[in-house]
Amino acid sequence: MDEASVRYTGAVLVDENQQTHLGDFLLHADGSWSVSNGDEDVVHNLDGSKKLITRSFQNWHTHLPMQLNARDFSDGLPLQEWLEKSIFPTEMRLTKEYARIGALASAAEMIKTGSTFACDMYHFPESIVSALNEAGLRGIVCGPQTKWPPSNDGDDGSVRRELDAQLASNKAESKVQYGVATHAVYTCDEDTLLGGKELAEKHDAHLSIHISETRKEVADCHSKTGMYPVEYLDSIDYFIPERTICAHGSWVKKSEMRTMAARKAILAHCPSSNMKLACGGTASLPAYKEAGVEVRLGTDGPASSGSGLDMANEARIACLVQRHDHWDASALLAKEAFAMATTGSQDWAVWNLDDIRMNPVGKDNERHISNLIYNGGQCLDLWVEGNPLMQSGKITTIDETKLLETFNDAVNQYYSL
Repeated sequence: MDEASVRYTGAVLVDENQQTHLGDFLLHADGSWSVSNGDEDVVHNLDGSKKLITRSFQNWHTHLPMQLNARDFSDGLPLQEWLEKSIFPTEMRLTKEYARIGALASAAEMIKTGSTFACDMYHFPESIVSALNEAGLRGIVCGPQTKWPPSNDGDDGSVRRELDAQLASNKAESKVQYGVATHAVYTCDEDTLLGGKELAEKHDAHLSIHISETRKEVADCHSKTGMYPVEYLDSIDYFIPERTICAHGSWVKKSEMRTMAARKAILAHCPSSNMKLACGGTASLPAYKEAGVEVRLGTDGPASSGSGLDMANEARIACLVQRHDHWDASALLAKEAFAMATTGSQDWAVWNLDDIRMNPVGKDNERHISNLIYNGGQCLDLWVEGNPLMQSGKITTIDETKLLETFNDAVNQYYSL
């Protein structure tokens, strides 16, 4: 008996290959599924009528504690001004506890919108790991090597040593892993970039970086080094095959894309943030596809995202911006965006088909994914390793009422310091 199995009766299931199945299904703790005979011993036996079962969303670039900064934080500022005038000065007040509360609020939003994984990059990674573990989610939490807030006495190396120990604590069976963050070529010198790679290689961990997000970043890098960001990073042997997550990649030449493909770097496409912060461009997915780069989807942080942490909405925006930018209605189809947004998922989201946004379903039940991406939907249940993180729209791992009170109090204190 698979004691962690969940049975849904009379449901619609769209598998990882986007094949549609109708009937009774078992969802197993190892992430697999099977048709139910009806006589298996299960922990949860649920009515699946008017429910759609899909793989959960995977958010490949975000900054979860930035839920503290709110959706309209310095609304109207372009990226560099937003960072230098608003974000960086505000973050001088950040503490481990504020980071934990912000990350936990983000975890709740992830659960509500059908996501079970985040690749995060932020200060105080241990606080983010704690929040994701409390929520029951998966993640890669990439931490910095330098002290925050910066010290007038310079950096004593204590944060790097702490990150080294955190990386050493990674266990293969853990749902949440530590990784290494090297923010960007305009904030990290060569020693910091290569020091990050060294730590990541030492511990077989992921390495995360913002890359070619704006024209200014690209122009400044070329002025300083004579190379564009991907060229510069390649010249110093920065990339770790299959474990380097490059966020944004909006202003990248085709030759750089071919370099990324050769180095097996992964692009995290974050279109709503690029548009909200007026970065002037988003990643050209047809060109990346032609170059052979693996592309995944991310929202960026809650403060800069135009989608919050709602990956269905981010996938919709990805479809629209690619078609708009390339004058091509086939540039990114809904099913392609869904595949990009669920790559690697081992978990299950259950959506409400008794929702006008998810209708009509089509005579062959073929419209579900397009409905979800273009219209959005209500996530009812969310399953990770056979455990419910949400059932009937209510989060089971977090006390939402208590969290809302704690979160709002923390935000008020954060901005009154």
